[in-house]
Amino acid sequence: MEVILREHVDNLGRRGEVVKVADGYARNYLLPRKLALLATEGNKKQIEREKVKFDLKEAEEQKVAQAMAERIGNVDVEVTRKVGETDALYGSVTTSDIADALAKKGFEVDRRKLVLQEPIKKLGEYSVPIKLHREVTAQIKLRVVAEGGDTKVKS
Repeated sequence: MEVILREHVDNLGRRGEVVKVADGYARNYLLPRKLALLATEGNKKQIEREKVKFDLKEAEEQKVAQAMAERIGNVDVEVTRKVGETDALYGSVTTSDIADALAKKGFEVDRRKLVLQEPIKKLGEYSVPIKLHREVTAQIKLRVVAEGGDTKVKS
């Protein structure tokens, strides 16, 4: 099925492009979320008329993301976790934990924008990329530290 994208969709295409996708993907995901329109002549003409608005919206989104990247790049985030004897974490630090820590500092970031190759399972310092926009990525410093109240008793 051919559809016209109304928004940028990662790994698929940019706003305004005509792309060929599986019928189910279009019916169940793209069309209900208003991310795409069916590729008819009328819709193609409508998208051409809206292209100027799309370009202005895109430039504004990128400018806002760039400004946020500059502010968030100076933030140091600290997450505390319980650890075992070998400094291995009980559990791991996930994107949700980092997003919560950023929220406490006043930055509302969707956890899906945080890019972790795998959950963090050791103490230390990490650089975590945040994809604020397709073309804007910020880096934050994350410190994973042991919880202060050591509850282990060695005998």
